Amino acid sequence: MALIGPSAPRDALFGGSLPVEAVRDVVPNRVMTWNICNPCDASNAARAAEIATYAPQVIGLQEACVRDVESIRDHLENLHGLVYHVEYGAVLRNWSRCGGVPWRPGGYGQAILSAAPMKDVLRAEYPDGGSEDRGYMAVTTTVGGRSVRVFDTHLAQRRQEGVRAAQARVLVAEVARHDRAIVLGDFNAVPDAPELDRMWTLALDTDPQCRHSVSGACEPTTDWQSKFDYVFLRGIDSSRHRVRPSVHSDHHLLLADLDTT
Repeated sequence: MALIGPSAPRDALFGGSLPVEAVRDVVPNRVMTWNICNPCDASNAARAAEIATYAPQVIGLQEACVRDVESIRDHLENLHGLVYHVEYGAVLRNWSRCGGVPWRPGGYGQAILSAAPMKDVLRAEYPDGGSEDRGYMAVTTTVGGRSVRVFDTHLAQRRQEGVRAAQARVLVAEVARHDRAIVLGDFNAVPDAPELDRMWTLALDTDPQCRHSVSGACEPTTDWQSKFDYVFLRGIDSSRHRVRPSVHSDHHLLLADLDTT
């Protein structure tokens, strides 16, 4: 058995993968965002093993097919003893990305997994998705023993700055309604990009060295050494963050341990 929680050694929380027979609880104040890459040649069992290594309370996934997330959730429970609720924010049906049959293709978009139940689920598409439909979702759940609003988003692809700026305006207007919020996602923009101006006025990233005006100090979250992935916090402090490269995606896992007191 692995030792977890407040009594565990600090570095033990970010140790190696667990054997498949191990059973442990989630870390109650930990959140994670991960663009799992689609299409990519990665098994859902391997994706689940990477998530189980860190056992977050809440996980935001992007480029996620509903069938893949269902499989990841099943592997987390059956192989690692981690039980999650799941909500989907599919923005399109895409047979080439998500399989299925041509007349019933799989849903594609965002997903949130939470060890605690979720309520007040919001799913929204941006008015202009750019080259591909994009959107965001939000749920209310428990992190570190406290209720919090959690968002998950994926903004338009690179070289679509104006589209991303419009999407960010929509997202910020919704986040601003909440005094305590966690915003997870792939923003497809570096920290000093103008389209993120409004988000930075509302929240801070979990990386204490990463601020809107100091892009060069931000730890990269992608294989091309750019920071595109964020855990933005509003009314909540971060006690620790980690970026972990993955062989299963071109985006790294970004984890944050939060001080919810």
